Amino acid sequence: MLSRIRGLRERHWRARSKAERVELTTLGMWHMTPWLLSVSWLLMPLIGGLSHRPVAFVLGVLLLAVGAVQCAAADRLTRPALDHYLGRAELPGRALGAPAALLGTALALILALTALDAIDSWAARLALGAVLMAFGQPYALLVPMPVYLRRAGVLTVVLVAALGLARPDDGASVVGAGLTVAFGVLFALGAGRSGAWTLSVLWEAERGREVEARLAVAEERLRFGRDLHDVLGRNLSVISLKSELAVQLARRGRPEAVEQMIEVQRIAQESQREVREVVRGYREADLTAELAGAKGVLGAAGIVCEVTAEDAALPVAVQSALAWVVREAATNVLRHGDAGHCAVELVTRKEHVVLTVENDGAGEPAKAGGSGLVGLRERLAAVEGTLTAGLVGEGRFRLEARVPMPRASA
Repeated sequence: MLSRIRGLRERHWRARSKAERVELTTLGMWHMTPWLLSVSWLLMPLIGGLSHRPVAFVLGVLLLAVGAVQCAAADRLTRPALDHYLGRAELPGRALGAPAALLGTALALILALTALDAIDSWAARLALGAVLMAFGQPYALLVPMPVYLRRAGVLTVVLVAALGLARPDDGASVVGAGLTVAFGVLFALGAGRSGAWTLSVLWEAERGREVEARLAVAEERLRFGRDLHDVLGRNLSVISLKSELAVQLARRGRPEAVEQMIEVQRIAQESQREVREVVRGYREADLTAELAGAKGVLGAAGIVCEVTAEDAALPVAVQSALAWVVREAATNVLRHGDAGHCAVELVTRKEHVVLTVENDGAGEPAKAGGSGLVGLRERLAAVEGTLTAGLVGEGRFRLEARVPMPRASA
C-alpha cells in the first residue's frame, strides 16, 4: 500500500512543475472552503439556533439542502473560473445561471427564517456569510474587481434593507448582518483573486523560463551558423572564382588551368580542416566555462548553486566530456524539476576524476532513459568513463560521472 502511495505521488505530484503543484494545491483549498464554511457557519449554527416549529424546520432543512447543492456548484465552477481568469478558455454564457439561482434561493430562505423569527441574529449572520462565500469565491475570478465591488455593494444594501424590514425593531442585528455580508464578499474577493493572481505570476515565470531556454538554443545555433559562415564564406567564394578561371583557361588550352585547379583543391582541403575545427570547438566544451555558466544560469533562475572544483590539469578529451555533463545536468535541473539548491563538485583523485551534480528538486528519470543521458554516456565511454543517475534520498537527485585518469607514459 505504501509503495502504491509513493508511486501515485511520483506520477501525479513529482511529475508536475512548480506552477502545476501550486495550482493543484490552490484548487484543493478552493474546493474545500465552501464545505468547511457550510459546516461551521451554516449547519452547526442553524441546528443550534433553529426553532422547532414545523415551518421553521422545513425552511431550515431546505436551506441546508440548498447550501450543499451550492457548494457542489461552486466546486464545479472553480476550475472553469480559474481557466477564464488565466485566459485559457472562455466561460460558457450560462455557467453562472445555476449558482446565481442557488444564491438567491439561499438568501430568500435566510430572510424568511429571519422574518419568522425562527433563527437568532447570530445564526442568520453566519448563514449569510456561508452562502455568499460559496458564490463569491469563483465569481470574483469572472468579473473585474470594480464590477465585483459595485455589485457586492448593491447586494449588501439590498440585504440590509430586507433584514431591516424583517426585523424593524432590532437595529443592532441588522447592522451586524450588514457587516457580516460586507466581510463575506470581501473575504471571497481576497481568497479568490489573491490565489489566482499568484498563479498567473507563476505561469508567467514558467513561460519565461521556457522562452529563455528556447532563446539560448537559438542563440547557440546562430553562433554556430555564424562561425561556419565566417569559415566557409570566403573560401567558397575563392573556390568559385578560381574554378571559373580554370574553366576559361582550359577552354583556351592554357596550362595554367591545372595550377588553378590545384589551388582549388588546396583551398577545399583547408576548408575541410577549418570546418572540423569549428565542429570540434562546438562539441568540445570548456569545463571551467561550463562550471561558471551553470552557476550563473541556475542562480538567475533562483536556484542556489554551489560549485566546488579542484584545480587539476585534465586532458582535453576528459574536460570536454565532463563539461558536457555539467551542461546537460544544469539543463535538466532547469527544465525537469523545481530545485532550490544544486551542488556541483569536481574531485580529482590519483586514479580517476569524479564530477557530481546533486539537486533537491528533480524527480526520478524515466525508466527508458532520456536522450540526454544516453548522449552523455556515449561521450564518457569515449574516455572510458561511466555515468550514474538516480534518487539518493527524499527529493534529492544525483548525477555522477567518473572518468579514469590517464597514466603517464614511461
